[in-house]
Amino acid sequence: MQSRMQNPAVVLSDAMPAIQNLFKAVHSGGVEGQTLELVHLRVSQINGCSACVDGGVKSSRKAGVSDERLATVAAWRETPYFTEPERAALELAEAATRLADRADAVNDEVWDAAATHFDEKQLAAIVLMIGVTNLFNRLNATTRQIAGAWG
Repeated sequence: MQSRMQNPAVVLSDAMPAIQNLFKAVHSGGVEGQTLELVHLRVSQINGCSACVDGGVKSSRKAGVSDERLATVAAWRETPYFTEPERAALELAEAATRLADRADAVNDEVWDAAATHFDEKQLAAIVLMIGVTNLFNRLNATTRQIAGAWG
């Protein structure tokens, strides 16, 4: 397997610092690191981004996510390993990633469940994590970035 080109965020030198600043903002939003990592991993799984799934597993482990939780995040609804706030964040992540699947993809029920567990600043961090992850998934999938190539 070979990538088509370097990641566009690397090719355009002003892009990566901007994206890194977004990640910095996300991590200052008051959401637990494990929750953010699980959101990133689930979005990347949905989008089939091998580079982000690989990186997401590694960064999740560094954040302390257990192998048991990593192995079951794709089936989080059917497992007992996730907290109610994590479940709400994962449901929001899935809905916001699958916007084209149905009208009103992020319906009030999904939003309200997340808003029960997270304040506005935390919701902003989760929504930004979902958006930035979707951005990277699209860059990586389009240019066929290789899992593990970024270290």
